[in-house]
Amino acid sequence: MTANRNEIPYKIYLTEDEMPKQYYNVRADMKEKPAPLLNPATHQPMTAEELEHVFCRELVEQELDNDTAYFDIPQEIRDFYKMYRPSPLVRAYCLEKKLGTPAHIYYKFEGNNTSGSHKLNSAIAQAYYAKKQGLTGVTTETGAGQWGTALSMACAYLGLDLKVFMVKVSYEQKPFRREVMRTYGASVTPSPSETTEVGREILKAHPGTTGSLGCAISEAVEVATSTPGYRYVLGSVLNQVVLHQSIIGLETKAALDKYGVTPDIIIGCAGGGSNLGGLISPFAGEMLRGEKDYRIIAVEPASCPSLTRGKYLYDFCDTGEVCPLAKMYTLGSQFIPSPNHAGGLRFHGMSPIVSELHHQGIIEARAYEQTEVFQAAEDFARCEGILPAPESSHAIKAAMDEALKCKETGEAKNIVFGLTGTGYFDLTAYQQFNDGTMTDYIPTDEELQEGFNAIPQFPGNEI
Repeated sequence: MTANRNEIPYKIYLTEDEMPKQYYNVRADMKEKPAPLLNPATHQPMTAEELEHVFCRELVEQELDNDTAYFDIPQEIRDFYKMYRPSPLVRAYCLEKKLGTPAHIYYKFEGNNTSGSHKLNSAIAQAYYAKKQGLTGVTTETGAGQWGTALSMACAYLGLDLKVFMVKVSYEQKPFRREVMRTYGASVTPSPSETTEVGREILKAHPGTTGSLGCAISEAVEVATSTPGYRYVLGSVLNQVVLHQSIIGLETKAALDKYGVTPDIIIGCAGGGSNLGGLISPFAGEMLRGEKDYRIIAVEPASCPSLTRGKYLYDFCDTGEVCPLAKMYTLGSQFIPSPNHAGGLRFHGMSPIVSELHHQGIIEARAYEQTEVFQAAEDFARCEGILPAPESSHAIKAAMDEALKCKETGEAKNIVFGLTGTGYFDLTAYQQFNDGTMTDYIPTDEELQEGFNAIPQFPGNEI
């Protein structure tokens, strides 16, 4: 039963006391678990000891734990969350009116912090565990710069050093986000760079490349493993990150429950899978337990279509092939996506959790071209008053399409989507859209095949 629309406020806020005190691990309710990370040399599951050379100890425990349903959120992390959480669940009355739809549209807004996105939820958790372990610093990669910005805030708060490798095209397109990172004390290097061995190898193989998240990951891992007192932290893809981001979905569900609203459709943009996985986790859990049935839609760019056109196989998470193998929907670690403006979605693979849920049919996926995504972003901004990030705008486009279908059928469905962040550092992209110079690019089957050809072949992992 859904409450009368006049009873639902424009913004639903939880109190600080209602903020989740535990993260939810959706793997605990999955009968078929995500496949384990493999050692690329032996093709055997990675051990905790092996992973601890790269990642923080407690984060490794979270990464490998497929059975514990809930993890307590340490008080120090909850105190930090109170600076910007609980985040609002917004009823998009103005968008509904603009579309003339009977659908009820809600969005969980994660952009109300300086990093401009949901990334801060995992950044403070990972920085906290690094500090607790006694480390002096961490390294990371960043695409659009939201993760790097969030991690720089968290590291500044806790007194940790931070070295960021930023995808070169984003480093050039989004200089102000780079400066926010530097303001918070991080060093920022465009990737691929000449400062690492793997970076030099990538530049030799791909002269003039604009980079990718896979390239930046390789460089960050190399520096972390060769610098005493450092570890590598990742803003998406890994199980531990989806775990931390489950706070998004838990708050969303609590806010909906407050007004007796049951969603019919839940939508998130998909790059590495962190925000999508976090938003859908409690809802997917209900589906896995046989309690509810929802439509969950992952939306990705047509220029980097891992879920819609990729292969579900073990692959390297990075271009330099120094990381473990993960079973995921992948375009191949050597696939370099076109320099579209949704920098946070330019990753060749997908979270093993999200991948397995898609493989099981819990999640459906679709892809959009960037000009239609920016048109949806502009329409949304003009009526809802928020300039959305290009990444989030993929979810906006899908939500609007579903709402227009309801207009045709007369159904008053409840549609929930994740608005992961703001687009104020993406104005170069908006300028190109407004000037009519933005273009679309969809890789050909032949181009995708080149990426697939680099996927490691071993028994059980043949294309």
